[in-house]
Amino acid sequence: MSLADSDTPHEHWRYARHLESLAAVPGGNAEAEAEAVTAVLGDPDRVMAEAAVVTHLDRRAASLLDDDGFTLWARAMSGVLGGRAFPERRLREWSLLKAATRGEPWSAAELTGASDWCQRTAVRLLASREALELLAAAARTRRVRNAAAERLRRARSPESM
Repeated sequence: MSLADSDTPHEHWRYARHLESLAAVPGGNAEAEAEAVTAVLGDPDRVMAEAAVVTHLDRRAASLLDDDGFTLWARAMSGVLGGRAFPERRLREWSLLKAATRGEPWSAAELTGASDWCQRTAVRLLASREALELLAAAARTRRVRNAAAERLRRARSPESM
């Protein structure tokens, strides 16, 4: 940390360092990634550590959404997140998004009960007509319902073909 950064709170600096260390783990090495996540979760600032891990989960899961390695990766992450409600929920929601993306079984109750973040992300990422219709009708917020309805309208319009 340079003198120019002396006003930067220590937790901001550690957050950035944690993200760097997590990003440096080679993709496809779930065991090494689990070890890195465990190390970050050992930080004394639990809230900051969990925020760094969730940011990492978001980045990695988004890149693995269509990858066969997602399940192995999610299992490895699940094994080290025990007792951490926020990261565990985010991983479950990424698994739900993966299922809907890949045409695997998922339930309407899971999607309508998911967080606002998950529903917004689903509208942005999913091509599943079933999921978008469900969100247009029963999402938690008007913002998500409207966005899902708009995606459906665009999918039906002739210029989208």
